[in-house]
Amino acid sequence: MNAITHEDRPAVEVRDLACRYGSFTAVDGISFTIASGELFALLGTNGAGKTTTVETAVGLRRPAAGTVHVQGRDPWRHRRELAGRVAVIGQETGFADDLTVRETLRLWTDLHRLPAREELIERVDLAHRAGVRVAALSGGERRRLDLALALSTDPAVLFADEPTTGLDPASRRRTWALLRELTERGTAVLLTTHYLDEAAELADHVAIMDRGRIARFGTVEEITSSHEARITVGPKPFDPLDLPVLAGRTAVADGRLTVRTTELQADLHRLLDWAARTGVDLGDLRAGPATLDEIFAELETAPAS
Repeated sequence: MNAITHEDRPAVEVRDLACRYGSFTAVDGISFTIASGELFALLGTNGAGKTTTVETAVGLRRPAAGTVHVQGRDPWRHRRELAGRVAVIGQETGFADDLTVRETLRLWTDLHRLPAREELIERVDLAHRAGVRVAALSGGERRRLDLALALSTDPAVLFADEPTTGLDPASRRRTWALLRELTERGTAVLLTTHYLDEAAELADHVAIMDRGRIARFGTVEEITSSHEARITVGPKPFDPLDLPVLAGRTAVADGRLTVRTTELQADLHRLLDWAARTGVDLGDLRAGPATLDEIFAELETAPAS
C-alpha cells in the first residue's frame, strides 16, 4: 500500500516521492497527506527512509521523482516563503555554543521579527538553565531548546524528527503535551520517532516505512486490528504439542508460548477450558491485539521482497 489520502485539504502532500543516493533508492514512491491539526507519525528502522523523507519535505533535498507540497508550495523552490509557517526540529542542533539559552531564543525571535517569547523557556522546562551557555547543555536539554524555538513561530506545520530522543520520561510527557497543544491549535505535525509508545499515544495516523516504502498505514487501531491477536503464556509450562485445541498456531520464544489468532475470545476460552480439564497452571497469561512493537518486529525480520 503506497497511495494514501485523507479527505481534508492537506497541509502536507507527498505524492509518489522517490529519493536516491547515487544508485541506491532511499525512498521508493511513497505517498501520504497530513491535514491541519493532525499528528502523523512516520516510523521505521534506521535506514528505512524516514529522515530522507523529512529532509525532502522541508526543502533540504530535491526529489528524484514525485512531488512534495507544504502549505500548497514546493519546499525545494519556496523555502524562504515557507520559513515563517514551517518549523523544524532536526536530529542535529545548530546553536551557537557561546550563547545562553535565553540569548539563543532572543536571537531566534529577533531574526524572525517576532516578540520575545521567554515564557517558552519555562514551558520546555529550561527556566533553571536560562543563563547557561548552549555548550554546557545536555543532549536532552538541547532537544528541549529546539522545541522552544519551533514553538516561538506558532508554525502551521511542524516537522519533528525524533524530538524526544535523550529526554527523561517526565520531559517526554511534557513534550507530548506541547505537541498536543499545537495540533489542537491547528498545526499539522509530522513526527518521526523510535518510541512506539509515543506514536501510539499521540498519532492520528501512522505510517511504518520499510526499505524505502510504506509497509503499513492507518490509525494505530486499524494497523493493530489488521494483524492476528496474541495469547502468551510463560514461562512455558508445557510443550506446544500438548495443545491439540490450538494445533498449528503456537510457537515458543524466550521461554514464552505464543498463540496467534484471529478469534481471540474463542481461542482464549479453548485454552482456559483445556487448562481446567488437564489441571495445567498457565502461569503468566496475557491476551490482546497485536501491538505496534510486534508488528514492527515482524517487518524487521521479514525477508526483502
